[in-house]
Amino acid sequence: MTYVYLLIAVAFETFGSACLQASQQFTRLWPSLGVLAGFGGAFWFFALVLKVLPLGVTYALWSGIGMVLIAGSGWLIFGQKLDLAAILGIGLIIAGILVINLFSNASTH
Repeated sequence: MTYVYLLIAVAFETFGSACLQASQQFTRLWPSLGVLAGFGGAFWFFALVLKVLPLGVTYALWSGIGMVLIAGSGWLIFGQKLDLAAILGIGLIIAGILVINLFSNASTH
């Protein structure tokens, strides 16, 4: 269940970040409220994950998965371009997430 909470935290963070872009520096009400809800939910579920997993591993996974999803949502929702270097970097982030989960003993408590 811990990894489900981590994925929920990342989903909330991705939503909050997309709302942050859409809020246009907090000048639009509904996206601004989405920022609060998104990051509030993200930190709530992040705290639940920290009851089981160590901080360093949890934050590495959270930020890595979040970066991949936010880059994807920026591309899909806001039409932000991803060049070859960005795509390669995202691939390396995914590789790092896989290495932590498949080979590291630090991800278990």
